[in-house]
Amino acid sequence: MMLTVDKVTKQFGGLVALKDVSLTVHKNEILGLIGPNGSGKTTLFNLITKTYPLTDGEIRFERTPLNPLRSNQVCYLGIARTHQIPRPFKTLTVQENVILAYLYGKPEKRDRTEAAQKARELLTLIGLEQAAGSPASHLNDVECKMLELARCLATRPQLLLLDEILAGLNQAELHRFRELILRIRNEMGITVFWCEHIMRVIMGTADRIVCLDHGQKICEGRPDQVANDEQVINSYLGRVGGE
Repeated sequence: MMLTVDKVTKQFGGLVALKDVSLTVHKNEILGLIGPNGSGKTTLFNLITKTYPLTDGEIRFERTPLNPLRSNQVCYLGIARTHQIPRPFKTLTVQENVILAYLYGKPEKRDRTEAAQKARELLTLIGLEQAAGSPASHLNDVECKMLELARCLATRPQLLLLDEILAGLNQAELHRFRELILRIRNEMGITVFWCEHIMRVIMGTADRIVCLDHGQKICEGRPDQVANDEQVINSYLGRVGGE
């Protein structure tokens, strides 16, 4: 098991955002995380990456407890995550954004020439090589998400958390991104924990699915099992028409 979430609870004052959530992410798998808006999906990612402190429970990466660590230490361990709203350094070029992630994503010193080469490789992988020398402020919303992904990959993660990265993509882009996620897992050996609302893509890509509702885990299993679970249908899939 690469990541273990053990009876995790998060409260914001009187609001219980997550309650007694437990799950595991296995090495080299793609684990999907689904659920209605407000079900606690992004909150869970924020707890893993130490944006928020835990109220109760424990999160471990391999054998290392994440509870006492800071966000940068979690990144150094090998966990990277995208955000729903990317915030690149807009005055820097696209390539410089990726170079910074490579140079500072791990504590050991890195060579800038090596970082520039790696940045070019990652921008080619995600399809932004033509924009490498342009300011990040020139990118559209979808391109900013792709840059966010490249920056995550530049930190050399073992575990990649994707937070609704498909929003705004057209059909061709959805297909291309699905193939990209499979390449990241199959060719780069990176485990993926993926929160998503576009069901036809995540159900056709993930090895397993976890569904949250009102801060609690209501189902976990293979995509076909989860898609046919009565509680999941009533709380989520029926609500969004199974999109």
